[in-house]
Amino acid sequence: MTQSIVVQVGQCGNQVGCRFWDLALREHAHVNQAVLVDMEEGVLGEILQGPLRSLFNSTQLISDVSGSGNNWAVGHHTYGLTYREQIVDQVRKAAEHCDCLQCFFLIHSMGGGTGSGLGTFVLKLLEEEFPEVCRIVTSVYPTAEDDVITSPYNSVLAMKELTEHADCVLPVDNQSLVDIVGKIQHMSNTGKPSCTIKKDCTIISGQGGVVKVEKPFDAMNNIVANLLLNITSSARFEGSLNMDLNEIAMNLVPFPRLHYLVPSLTPLYTLADVNVPPRRLDQMFSDAFSKDHQLIRADPKHNLYLACALMLRGDVQMSDLRRNIERLKPTLPFVPWNQEGWKTSLCSVPPVCHSHSLLALANNTCVKSTFFELRERFVKLYRRKAHLHHYLAVDGMELAGFNEALSSISDLIEDYTHLEHPLMPNAPRLTIAT
Repeated sequence: MTQSIVVQVGQCGNQVGCRFWDLALREHAHVNQAVLVDMEEGVLGEILQGPLRSLFNSTQLISDVSGSGNNWAVGHHTYGLTYREQIVDQVRKAAEHCDCLQCFFLIHSMGGGTGSGLGTFVLKLLEEEFPEVCRIVTSVYPTAEDDVITSPYNSVLAMKELTEHADCVLPVDNQSLVDIVGKIQHMSNTGKPSCTIKKDCTIISGQGGVVKVEKPFDAMNNIVANLLLNITSSARFEGSLNMDLNEIAMNLVPFPRLHYLVPSLTPLYTLADVNVPPRRLDQMFSDAFSKDHQLIRADPKHNLYLACALMLRGDVQMSDLRRNIERLKPTLPFVPWNQEGWKTSLCSVPPVCHSHSLLALANNTCVKSTFFELRERFVKLYRRKAHLHHYLAVDGMELAGFNEALSSISDLIEDYTHLEHPLMPNAPRLTIAT
């Protein structure tokens, strides 16, 4: 069996990571290989006092007391240099316990200082120390109404590092998580016999985890944790068509920089009435390509697919998989040079409380709309030089870093645009003059 190491950075990264460990333990006794990093003590302190305290020892936790002040430069430059050796040491110790280390999972948020700054510093460390090991990053993007005024700076500065040093990035949009949780809670309160939703289903339940009392972000964190639960299922269980994690990057990323994969998850709820039949398998496939099930606000069907992975759990046959791919293919716009760009995985063990589940990972040009909105918010601050002095006061941070980050995200948007609208598509062939 292959192994992965989970590196959780910042408040959001650690809360999501601990939701993942909680759910993984419900499925089976899981040997954890994790490094938990946060520059505030709050969340890590709760972990050591909560239901998961026996899962981690104190040496796996790296913390400070003052936090990064929502400043990417403090997290990346100040704390990165201070804790570099300690982080490398803990990751190496975790790696030594793996017989076949296949992948690092980095979990962090983009809007704060520690998650974005120190998180991307750790990503570079992983590339330097373990260049042959795949690096898959789950990044939680802020909403436009984020209460961190500097989140556009932090996010765009982090984007440059993700584009250069990650093998795959699974972007998750906070607004999409809010919308999904709202829909599920509304359905659970409607009381319709045909779709009674179980309130403590594993998708949004706040039970277990870091603390016993449910907190506002627990339901959102649980959705991201279920994403990780599905993507790691092939490494944790037997299946008729298991997928190695490094195959994700190998098969879904035709261009190294365009490694942002849009995740969608189904089902998003558990039916409370066991006598009501679950959604038909074919409907589950349709849901996976619906914008209502995407974890970022985008609609891939109106953009261009470069490749797509379908990772199923439960009693599903290859014939079901092939039939649904053939059914959906005519409705999905793929690039002409990769019409067969599908990767599939079948894990025979379903998630707790479900008969089936499906995670779709789409390399699709729709992500550029998220990046475009982020760049607009960055530019709005940067034009006024708002709050720049807080960043430039940090040793190692220069104005050029902002310009390079802006150039990087602009180039990324341009790359996706060129795929959608190739230059001179009907250009005549060169002919030799006679």
